[in-house]
Amino acid sequence: MNRALQDRLVKELRLAGISGMDDGNAFLSGFIERYNGRFAIVPTRSDNLRRPMNLASDRLKEILCKREQRYVGAQLTFSFERQRIMLEETEVTRGLVGRYVETYAFADGRLDVRWKGYSLPYKVFDKDQRVTHAAIIENKRLGDVLAYIKERQEQQTRPKVKSNSEKNGYTPRGRKPGRKTDFMDDPAVIARREKALLRQPAAE
Repeated sequence: MNRALQDRLVKELRLAGISGMDDGNAFLSGFIERYNGRFAIVPTRSDNLRRPMNLASDRLKEILCKREQRYVGAQLTFSFERQRIMLEETEVTRGLVGRYVETYAFADGRLDVRWKGYSLPYKVFDKDQRVTHAAIIENKRLGDVLAYIKERQEQQTRPKVKSNSEKNGYTPRGRKPGRKTDFMDDPAVIARREKALLRQPAAE
C-alpha cells in the first residue's frame, strides 16, 4: 500500500484540486471504495488465521532488538556507536581475543554483550570523553584504552601543518590568477613603438 498511498493518492488529490486537510479527509471515503473495488482480492479463507503468541515477554524483547557482531581486540575492547567497550577480564573473556561477540541493543536503551548466549560484564568509555596523562598513569589496567582515547583526541585537535613556502618565508606577489597579460597589446607600448618608428630615417 505504500506506493498507492505515497504516489497514487497524492496525484488524485492534486487532480481533484484538494489542498486542505478537511477536503482531503472527505475525499478518502470515495477513494477507498474505488481503490478496493479495483484492486481488492477475496481471501481463500475468511476465518482468522492469526496464531496466539506462545513466547515469554523476556524472550520477545530479545527477538525485537538490534543484534550485531563485534570483533574483540587484543585488549578485550571493541567499538560500538562512538563508544569504546572493554570486557572485564574473566575466565571466559580471556579466550575471546580475535573472536566475535554479539551485542544486543534493546529498545529501552540497554546494551548486552554475549558470547554463545552467556552475558559478559563490560565497561563503557566515550570516545569524546577528555582523558589526561594522570588518568592513564593512575589506572594501569585501563591504560591501553585510555591511551587510545587520548590519541583520537589529539588527532581531532591537531595543529595546522605549515607548507614549505610558509616555512621559507615566501609571500605572494599579488598577481591575479589566469592568463598573463600580453604587453604587446598594451596601448602605451604600441604608442611608444610607433614613435620609435617615426624617428627612424626613411629608406632611400
